[in-house]
Amino acid sequence: MTVFARNDTSVLGRWWWTVDRWTVTALSLLLAIGVLLVLAASPPVAERLKLDPYYLVWRHIAYLPLAVAVLLGVSLLSPRPTRWLSAAVLALAVAGVAATLLLGAETKGAQRWLDLGPMSVQPSEFVKPSCAVVVAWLLARYRETGNAGMGLMATALVVLVLGLLFLQPDIGMASVILVAWYVQLLIAGLSLPWAVVLTAGAGAVAVAAYALLPHVASRVNRFLDPSSGDNFQVDTSLQAFMNGGFLGRGPGQGTIKGVLPDGHADFIFAVAGEEFGLVACLVILGLFAFVVLRGLSHALHETNLFVMVAVAGLAVQFGLQAVVHMGSSLRLLPAKGMTLPFISYGGSSLIAVAFAMGLLLALTRRRIGDERP
Repeated sequence: MTVFARNDTSVLGRWWWTVDRWTVTALSLLLAIGVLLVLAASPPVAERLKLDPYYLVWRHIAYLPLAVAVLLGVSLLSPRPTRWLSAAVLALAVAGVAATLLLGAETKGAQRWLDLGPMSVQPSEFVKPSCAVVVAWLLARYRETGNAGMGLMATALVVLVLGLLFLQPDIGMASVILVAWYVQLLIAGLSLPWAVVLTAGAGAVAVAAYALLPHVASRVNRFLDPSSGDNFQVDTSLQAFMNGGFLGRGPGQGTIKGVLPDGHADFIFAVAGEEFGLVACLVILGLFAFVVLRGLSHALHETNLFVMVAVAGLAVQFGLQAVVHMGSSLRLLPAKGMTLPFISYGGSSLIAVAFAMGLLLALTRRRIGDERP
């Protein structure tokens, strides 16, 4: 029995029969898993901060209705309003990132957060999805009209965003945006010579980041040679996976979360590994892979270039952020503090990811004349 009848012409009824319900289901499961893992991982962190053990749990749950409302509200839009909404959000978010350089509190050597009273906001989280959609819009206009100015505007926008992120510095976020932009350029028809030039440029930027930013060099060196520095969080994370084995120790039975400083956020995947084991980690990995592949599948079947490029960018960003989080936890990548979408604790991250997935659902909804199943 379905929630809405096929002849239901209400807003939600039309949404239900045009949205990708499989993606909605996968995202709902990730949200539910996030609540479970925050419940498991955050009490020790709250106690170290001399707060009520479930303070962070209740804060996370309090953000959920807003995140769901954002996801649902944005997914109701048609492609044209998504462009204007993304442009408005991008303008505000870029201003916010610039403001962090002047007003943001320094945390772990970076200025990424703005204190807005009841909550702190990381503007770069909102730059990521909105930039993907606006860049897709400009690239589509360039391909459709041949106006080189549109392509230059897209490039200038990405360069501006990357420059601000390097000043914070937030190399992880900059890398996600850069890779997504590269994928979008390829889909929009980037020629092979330009692809080679951009690849070389990205390599040069990586070398420059290593040479000019001590914390980047330190993380890379510790990844290549674990004995060269402090790897407490990564070593502790690996121990959590070894403790968990195939089926895990059981809910609430993990011990690593008691000593892992960022076990509720940047290393929540390790908590999942210890308490619920390899099976749960593979389920989480599978859900992320499903959302990304489902999004890319929609993009491949699109005839609207803007929708194709935007969906590909959003899907790549979502998947790459998950890969960076999980890879850092397993020492498959240099350690980088990045949340696991929909699962890690955090209001700003949760709402920004909901906005991104709302855009993806809006752009992949079936439209008039769409023959996709």
